[in-house]
Amino acid sequence: VDKDALGTQVKDRKIQEAAEKARNEELANEIKQNDKIMCMLEQRQRNDIRNINKAINEFQKNFQKPETRREFDLSDPQALKKDRPARLSDNDPRCTVSGLQKFMGEDLNYDQRMKFQKEQLREWSLQQQREWKNALADQKFADDLYDKSRIELDQKTMEQQRQEDENRRAVCAATKDFNRTQAAELAHRRKMEKQQKMKDDMDEISSLLQGDLLSENPEQAVSSFGRHRVITDRWKGMNQDQLMAIRYSQQQQVLEKLRLKEEERRIDAEWDRQSIQAARAQLVLERHQQRQNKECRRALDNINAELSQEQKSKNIYLKEEEYSNIPTSQYYAQFNTTSR
Repeated sequence: VDKDALGTQVKDRKIQEAAEKARNEELANEIKQNDKIMCMLEQRQRNDIRNINKAINEFQKNFQKPETRREFDLSDPQALKKDRPARLSDNDPRCTVSGLQKFMGEDLNYDQRMKFQKEQLREWSLQQQREWKNALADQKFADDLYDKSRIELDQKTMEQQRQEDENRRAVCAATKDFNRTQAAELAHRRKMEKQQKMKDDMDEISSLLQGDLLSENPEQAVSSFGRHRVITDRWKGMNQDQLMAIRYSQQQQVLEKLRLKEEERRIDAEWDRQSIQAARAQLVLERHQQRQNKECRRALDNINAELSQEQKSKNIYLKEEEYSNIPTSQYYAQFNTTSR
């Protein structure tokens, strides 16, 4: 790896980050300054609006009073006090049918009539209260009779419930005695069955222990068709020679697998080495190309500068030759025009 190139790239990146940070800080400062100016302008605008509203209120208070308006009599707060009543009595001649000033229940003796009606409502209310008290007394008498009947009925129900409980207890006691007898007989029968099962199990265990299955007698797997053939459902496994042969084959397979892994690792390492060499060659080629581009750009800039200088010299020469060929009067006229 080219450490110098990497260091140069890191330095360029740091320079770019520093420039970006400085640009961001400058932009933030400019935003803060603009926000401060905007706040000042908004405050000034609010102050101007408040001053204008204050001046308008002062002008209206001093020069536009309500009583100076033509329509003040329409909104005069003392207009009702200054005006006459709608009617002075129930027989006021101004209260015609079309005037709509007198309706049913709007007579002048309204207070006396309402007082009489309230007295009448009070009498009716007292009468309703008396009737309500009598109805409550009748309801209470009926409730007492209902409670007495309910108490008698509850006593009869409790007596029947007590008799049923006694009968149920007697039945439960008899059922309990019967169940106890049945449980004793069931326990005795299970005990006998358990003893018989244990005896049968011991006989079966003895038969199996003395048989060829658990004793693993290899002779039982020999087929009647020859010693080289076995009965699969009686075969007890391979001997030591057969097991050693299988283990040797497994070890050979393990060694072959390790050899293949080592070969694969070597191929991967070779590919990695070739990739690194290609990357280095590419990096060197890119740097060479960059240097050539810089040299070409520098040469092109020199050529452009020389051509620019030649063009400037040529323009100066052409201007001087043009001024030398102009007559004196035309030269002064052109000079005066240029001066103006």
